[in-house]
Formats: sequence, structure tokens, C-alpha cells
Amino acid sequence: MKKKMKKWALSALLLTGLITFGGCVADKTVETSDTSVSSSVIKESTVGTSSKEKEELAKRAAEEKVKQAEIEKKKKEEQASQLKNQVSDLANLEYEGTQTIKVNDDVPNFSEEELSLNNGAWEIYDDLDGLNRATSANAMLNQSLMPTGKRESIASVTPTGWKNKKIEGGYLFNRSHLIGWALAGENANWKNLITGTRQLNSPEMLRHEMDVKHYLEQNTDNYVRYRVTPIFRGEKLLARGVQMEAQSIGNDTIKFNVYIFNIQDGIDLNYADGSSSIGERAQENEPSQEEQNNTLTKKSH
Repeated sequence: MKKKMKKWALSALLLTGLITFGGCVADKTVETSDTSVSSSVIKESTVGTSSKEKEELAKRAAEEKVKQAEIEKKKKEEQASQLKNQVSDLANLEYEGTQTIKVNDDVPNFSEEELSLNNGAWEIYDDLDGLNRATSANAMLNQSLMPTGKRESIASVTPTGWKNKKIEGGYLFNRSHLIGWALAGENANWKNLITGTRQLNSPEMLRHEMDVKHYLEQNTDNYVRYRVTPIFRGEKLLARGVQMEAQSIGNDTIKFNVYIFNIQDGIDLNYADGSSSIGERAQENEPSQEEQNNTLTKKSH
């Protein structure tokens, strides 16, 4: 009887243990399942938040890009407007005895973007306008653009206002390069040539060109942002003058912004068509017909 009791008690104990262990396992399974579900929910929530944040960041970046583009566009429009007004002001200037004058305190009108070396050395000649007048020449000058061959003839080009004639010391007009041949090697390029007086071409434009040339020749890494703009008044065919701007990159060795009047001492120019006549001062200095006759008489004896 005692043995049966012990056996029964042992069985009951084992059964109780199994039930207890099963319950614990079940609880742990439920707990583990609940934890997995909770982790999954958190993970999905995190992914959702991360995705929304990315979309929001992308949206802000796009808006900022558009904003910056609008700012840059506005800057360019303002700069273009300022340059247009400057050209108009220069066109209305009258020569008062000084052929070369400073513009904008001698500071060129280049933006940071225009001074970039991202494209290396380059040159651009804008199209002729509706009257076949040259409009502007731009470049990032460097030794790589300078000529290595012989200079070619440019006699085939007849720029607007070309009514040349002989005067004392030579011819009145030159085919004046906007960007000098020594700097870019351009020959008979209609977009780079205007009718300029001998006095405009040399010494006035030449001395600025030679300063740039000398700087470029010092080092293959030297660059100069360069722009020359012929200035016309209204629809007249002969330029009133030229604006020359230059800025060396990385330093101020070369830095100028000047306007040079297209004039010739002693000559009255008709800017409408390029015709000319001897000026009043020159006429005052010329001998009278009687003096010329007396001179001829003396020579014949």
C-alpha cells in the first residue's frame, strides 16, 4: 500500500512539473511572439519615418536649388542691366581731350563665375548685330591661345564705317582687332574687327594688349579674363570707342577697365558712316593757298 502511495505521489509530482514547465514554455512563446510583433511594428515605423525624412530632405534640397537658381538668374539680369546702362553711358560721352579714361574706378565688371577656370582657356566672339557691327569679344587668355605662326592678311574684311583715306603720317583707319592678334592669333575674323583710327589702335589699345601679353608670357599657368566691347551710339556705323576689361586670375597683376575714344587728332569724324574731314585746328595750322603758292615759287627757283 505504501509503495502504491509513493508511486502515485511521484506520478502526481511529475504531472505537476510537466504542467508547470509547459505553462512556462507557453508563456515564453507568447512573450517571444509579442516581442517579435512589437519589434516588427517599431521597424516598420522606423522605416516609414526614415522614408518620410528622406522625402522631406529631397523636397527641401529641390526647393533650395530652385531658390539658388532664381538668385543667380536675378544676379545675371542685374549685371546685364548694369552693363547695358554702362554701355549707354559710354556711348553718350563726348571726347574732351583725354583719349583713355577709367571706367568703374578701373575695376572690371566680371562675376565670380566669369573668372572661373573650369573650362580652361577659351575665346568667344559674339555675332554681328543687324547692322553688321561687331558686338563683343570675350576670352580666358593663356599662352595656349597665342599665335605660333605668321600673321595673315585681314584685307578681305571691311568693317562698318570703313571709309579710309591717307592723312599725314599714313592712313586714317586700321582694321582694329578687339582681341589683339598677339593674344589670340585671330586673323580675318569679321566678329573681331572694327574700324578704328590709327590713334585708337596704337598706342592706346596696343599698350594695354602688350601688358597682358607680357604677363601671359611669364608662365604657362598665367590666365587673364579679357573682354573688349566696341561702343556705338544708336545706329551709327563707326564706333565711338572701345571698352577694354582685364583681370588676371589669382592676383591683380593685370587689372583694368578703360574706355578709349575712337578719335584722331586733327580729324573730324562722321560716326554715322565713317566719313571724315580735316578738323578746324588742323585747318588753322595748314598754310593758306597763297603761302603754298609762294613756297612752290621759291622751290622752283
